[in-house]
Amino acid sequence: MLDRDGVINEDSDDYIKSPDEWIPIKGSIDAIARLTHNDYGIVVATNQSGLARGYLNEYDLAKIHSKCCGMVEEAGGFISAIFYCPHLASADCSCRKPKTGLLKQTESELGVSLTGSFLIGDSMKDLEAALAFDMKPVLVRTGNGSKTELNLDDKLRSSIAVFDDLDSVTNWILASNTNR
Repeated sequence: MLDRDGVINEDSDDYIKSPDEWIPIKGSIDAIARLTHNDYGIVVATNQSGLARGYLNEYDLAKIHSKCCGMVEEAGGFISAIFYCPHLASADCSCRKPKTGLLKQTESELGVSLTGSFLIGDSMKDLEAALAFDMKPVLVRTGNGSKTELNLDDKLRSSIAVFDDLDSVTNWILASNTNR
């Protein structure tokens, strides 16, 4: 399970509103392809409050996700699904991370269990959602990850793997899998 903005693509305080603004982080597309080649299913779960703010519409978001999936497929990888929360934080919905609605939706729609799976993100919301859903939280320093890392307390820091980027996480996952 991957967060999108700040993990796969460059994040922006102005929100990602079009395919032109969606720029992959160096190595992220190939990392997803390598995971796919090693039989890891890839799902994206992302908060997209830009929809509720009116910065983009569902069609714009679909074009952004099409670009992302197309680039991954060109590299030989595959994203099984992208789930997103379109709400503002103030809506107090069940799908906005750190709540686990997107994770429950993933399990329901894909017929899988996420227990013990990795959830790779760059924010405290991602880490909290992973822990609440009995997943393995992984923090990347890209996007907001470096700021998030600074705010980890000692207990949280000891239960979370931290890497520079998605490519580094992928190297670790694949090396760990090889050594089993």
